[in-house]
Amino acid sequence: MNSSAAAQQEDIAYILHTRPYKNTSLLVEAFCKHTGRQSFVVKGAKRNNSPMQGLIEPFNSLFFVWGGRGELKNLYKAEPVPPSIKLNGEHLYAGFYVNELIMYLLHKDESHEELFLCYQACLKKLSESYDVSTILRYFELELLSELGYGVSFGHDAHTGEDVDKNKYYQYDFGLGISEYRGDDRSVLKISGATLAALEKRELANEQQKTEAKKLLRRILEFYLEGRPINSREFFLKKNKISLLQ
Repeated sequence: MNSSAAAQQEDIAYILHTRPYKNTSLLVEAFCKHTGRQSFVVKGAKRNNSPMQGLIEPFNSLFFVWGGRGELKNLYKAEPVPPSIKLNGEHLYAGFYVNELIMYLLHKDESHEELFLCYQACLKKLSESYDVSTILRYFELELLSELGYGVSFGHDAHTGEDVDKNKYYQYDFGLGISEYRGDDRSVLKISGATLAALEKRELANEQQKTEAKKLLRRILEFYLEGRPINSREFFLKKNKISLLQ
């Protein structure tokens, strides 16, 4: 086996994002099952006779073969892996939102196999028209947990007691959930009922979904460090409502 063949790798991957590169090529961000987030150059992908034509699209599950030692790998082969995922309307924008979170928050070359399976399940649910809001909230929770930023929403971090569904609480970075003190207007006020439902992945009504959305937005914005979520803005412009974050 020559050194070039020995350096080749293969994995199952989902396309997160693509952009043009030079005249006929593409730069591709992908989430791979075993090797995590990867960046590829796909030479000649935009040529009419390219075997990659129509394959390198967001949400497509593909079998990849690639090589290269730098951050930007050369993609040699891509084959479809069923089932294919089709997203439309708000579900499409929700899928783009999830892709952006992965691109911004996952480091390259770090394996996240459990999160890959969660992502796969998230896309499947979006394609089957489940409730968008709860799908996104539960994926956000899994993402934060996988990155080591998970929060115990079911317990008061100061007292160690279970949250009381009849009380209100606040979230402090580095400290966790505590009973709402009302001494800082910038602090987000969340009902104990919402926190208990979030902990159990059982958001049941619009109030809980809205409060959970606001809370997880605050937490994620901290870790995003000012990087904009473009899919949210596109969705707002198109629909003038916010089902994303």
